[in-house]
Amino acid sequence: MTEAEHGKSNWSTLPWHRQWLAKQAEGLFDFFQYRAINPKGGFFDLDRQGTPLQPDNPVRGIHMSARMVHCFSIGHLLGRPGCGDIIDHGMTYLWNSHRDTEHGGYFWQVDETGPIDASKQGYGHAFVLLAASSAKTVGHPLADQMLADITDVLETRFWEEKYGAIKEEFNRDWSPIENYRGQNSNMHLTEALMAAFEATGDRNYLTKAERIADLVIRRAAGALDFRVPEHFDENWVLDKDYRGNEMFRPSGSTPGHWLEWARLILQLWVLGERKHEWMPTAAKSLFVQSMSLGWDREKGGFFYTLDWDNTPAKREKLWWPMCEAAGAAHFLNEHLPADEFYEDSYRRVWSTIANSFLDHQNGGWHEELTENLTPANTIFPGKGDIYHALQACLIPLFPADGSLTKVISDKGGRF
Repeated sequence: MTEAEHGKSNWSTLPWHRQWLAKQAEGLFDFFQYRAINPKGGFFDLDRQGTPLQPDNPVRGIHMSARMVHCFSIGHLLGRPGCGDIIDHGMTYLWNSHRDTEHGGYFWQVDETGPIDASKQGYGHAFVLLAASSAKTVGHPLADQMLADITDVLETRFWEEKYGAIKEEFNRDWSPIENYRGQNSNMHLTEALMAAFEATGDRNYLTKAERIADLVIRRAAGALDFRVPEHFDENWVLDKDYRGNEMFRPSGSTPGHWLEWARLILQLWVLGERKHEWMPTAAKSLFVQSMSLGWDREKGGFFYTLDWDNTPAKREKLWWPMCEAAGAAHFLNEHLPADEFYEDSYRRVWSTIANSFLDHQNGGWHEELTENLTPANTIFPGKGDIYHALQACLIPLFPADGSLTKVISDKGGRF
């Protein structure tokens, strides 16, 4: 359906659509708030029905604990009862169980006995910064201490001033694991650095975010027609042949990350007082490329990965690129509103989510579908994550000016 056919009003301005988004966010809170807490510490990954995947001794990944802190900080700012207890549960576990009191930094995975993967991952540390920043917005007593600690670790262990980005990973004692550099960890650090800037006013966070974006998007993606490269060597030279973990480091290129960067770049542009003239053009190009090359025009949804000739490689349809598309389309609608393509895309994405990704029987969202849009679990085992879907539901309800914690706080929780 074209813009002329559906009228000129953006869905994000319509009361019914806004109520629908709020209802979806409420459903996500309901699904995770009362099921995901492990009373022994940390959080359970959930299966399709919402029961723990490993009830006896689950592995706790640091990014999941940190994301729960971030998301329930959002819930607390919205006035949802009970969120403060989850924030406290997650912050305590990050500080007491994931933090390495001997060598510094934060373990990638732990269980009830201690670290089971004691590596120090840039990806995980980015989310600790996000959790600490979000917890600071709600006044959690551990927030300042954790924020100072994670900031020091990122500065002294991960940050490479020469390139303006972070190294990827270390062993527990900070010896290097391999000479790999990745955009995914740096992308999420960009998100966290913006949140830290908003929470503290410290412009050093924003400067680092701008430097990462310049490296990964203006230079690296810009040289590839704004297809975001994922994998690099220690000198930030693209490695097109890299093969790694298909959940965190999929080979080829990942259209979902192009979409995620489109939103983050516009947020960074606003926070940086619109001084970087290249950013709006880059955001538009990232979004158009993702919709043109990554969207399955026959069945709907985004292919997970593309080869370098732009053909689909992994043809699974995951929930998180849909979420990032919704957020990016809203930001583009707000900041570059002349192009009707963004609204058309926004409606197409949400319609596909409603028809295929929402689990109307069990609650929550299907995190993985086949190419034909039927539920699957080849990469993601169940429903472990509230982060992407919750943000997709809430971003269109608030001004496209900053992190959700900041804009919700500025609006007093009203939308």
